[in-house]
Amino acid sequence: MSYNLYPAILHLQDGTSYKGWSFFELSSSIGEIVFNTGMTGYQEILSDPSYAGQMVVFTYPEIGNTGLNKKDNESNFITIKALIAKNISLIPSSWRSNISLRDYIVHKKLPHIFGLDTRSLTRHLRSSGVMSGVLCSCLKSTQKLSFINLDSVDLVRKVTTRYVYMSVLTQDNPILESLIFPSYSNLNRFTTNELAENYKIVIIDFGIKFSIIKKLLLLDCCIYILPATSSYLSIMQCNPDGILLSNGPGNPLIASYAISTVRKLIKFGNVPIFGICMGHQILNKSFGADTFKLKFGHRGLNHPSGFGKYCEITSQNHGFVVSNDLNLNKSCSEYLSAKYFNLNDSTMAATFSALHPVFSVQYHPEASPGPNDSEYLFQAFIKLIRLIKLKK
Repeated sequence: MSYNLYPAILHLQDGTSYKGWSFFELSSSIGEIVFNTGMTGYQEILSDPSYAGQMVVFTYPEIGNTGLNKKDNESNFITIKALIAKNISLIPSSWRSNISLRDYIVHKKLPHIFGLDTRSLTRHLRSSGVMSGVLCSCLKSTQKLSFINLDSVDLVRKVTTRYVYMSVLTQDNPILESLIFPSYSNLNRFTTNELAENYKIVIIDFGIKFSIIKKLLLLDCCIYILPATSSYLSIMQCNPDGILLSNGPGNPLIASYAISTVRKLIKFGNVPIFGICMGHQILNKSFGADTFKLKFGHRGLNHPSGFGKYCEITSQNHGFVVSNDLNLNKSCSEYLSAKYFNLNDSTMAATFSALHPVFSVQYHPEASPGPNDSEYLFQAFIKLIRLIKLKK
């Protein structure tokens, strides 16, 4: 395999350019440039559908040290548009490694650039905001550049499953609030044996990560994964004990079909609903809440989320958030309550309903990669299902 290097260039929409290198001669790639501050997890990021349409800048100075393996992918596809790094390790050092990152990039023909100043690029995105970019060979850099606005693209339709499939493992309101969102005095964790009921969970796939499915399977759930475009009737025909609204890419406002369906599920379904990331945004929009785009998003493994003196360190990956002004929206304030906030910028991080068995978080409780502070939410979801079934 050739180890030649090829000059490459990254053009930003505001006219800024960064030169670097690639392992093969690039054709032109267009995407939204974002940065992730995690020190690990590049394999999960490459395969996370939430990054669809985006070129990811890795702020950690060298990636690829542990190679890639067959177990850590979050989907069956590479979903990012390009990989941007300071340095890519050529020789992995891990007993789990099956292939080096360099060889994987070449084999998959993944657009990439390395050797540029990622610190400078990240600081530029923080001050100017995320923007579209074009990555190409230096030989093609004189061509006319065209950029893209992902905010108007329905990325959910691009990554959602086309078919319904099943996955199984071969082997009252104050109560609701304390159950889902613990305080210092209520950090109860539940064992698998305590929760095992083989509940049927329907996942609405906006860009589901495998790790979310794995967490529910470990709780002995029977999983049905449905397309994001599924109707209310098709979802309820599965006779779910609970519904999970998954993570996913893009602007939640574009997925109006999903918002309409979730609104019907809340009003008529009487089934516990748990929203994660994009699912959180869609759940809140179904109640009438507003969303807006962050200047440079939250993408990393160490985002503090909580309220008052309580804090969880969370894994996050999103460019849009739910507006904090729930109390200004009468239809929202009647049904929704904010519980946790991102403690870096005070944006909404978690909500629950006082009238319906639904709750959602902007962060990733499966945290793959990331800390396990919020993993209890899957167990709380199962216990909420049991609580609702006992009341029926």
